[in-house]
Amino acid sequence: MNEEQRVLVVDDEANIRDLIETALTFHGFAVETARDGEGALRAAKATRPDLVLLDVMMPDLDGFEVTRRLRASGDQVPIIFLTARDTPSDTVTGLTLGGDDYVTKPFSIDALVARVRAVLRRTAPAAAPERDEVLRVADLELSESRWTVRRAGTDIDLSPTEFRLLACLMRNEGRVLTRAQLLESVWGWDGNPQVVETYISYLRRKLDPLGPPLIHTRRGVGYTLRA
Repeated sequence: MNEEQRVLVVDDEANIRDLIETALTFHGFAVETARDGEGALRAAKATRPDLVLLDVMMPDLDGFEVTRRLRASGDQVPIIFLTARDTPSDTVTGLTLGGDDYVTKPFSIDALVARVRAVLRRTAPAAAPERDEVLRVADLELSESRWTVRRAGTDIDLSPTEFRLLACLMRNEGRVLTRAQLLESVWGWDGNPQVVETYISYLRRKLDPLGPPLIHTRRGVGYTLRA
């Protein structure tokens, strides 16, 4: 329920912090705020929020650097970037660092609340099935209940987004999925397809040294996973 969900709002502009805090509180969220990157890191450690709304352009540590430090410390809290910049390179940078969504200023507060709810739904831990159903393709195994991946008997460490992308490809073994389909299934939005290409390259870097390539490109269409 929303009253149990904590959102950390980070922005160096007090009016934006206040606006978002008021709206989220009205919708039943518990809200903490910070006005700079150092404050965001302290608040994230102290309050363990369920989601962070993170401004990109801040005077000390920008939102991208805050995200780098959170991820480097092992904190996988969902992050939605808030920014006045809307270039494809910024979008890709934010999402490949481990962000979950990207909202451009000025924004509709109702739309922002909807994005917060959507990211929280998408990133909520799934209930473990009664039986551990393991996805298998060739020598690749993925357990969604145990959140583990192995290839040729070797454990592979994946980020949450890499894991969701690999699971999507394995569930659709042999089927070519377009970049738009993968964006919708894994990220829940219809953004920049370069994000998909970047994460496919991350997966290949981790899977290919252990055996023949499993992820194949259908040029101009998308990707498929098959032996």
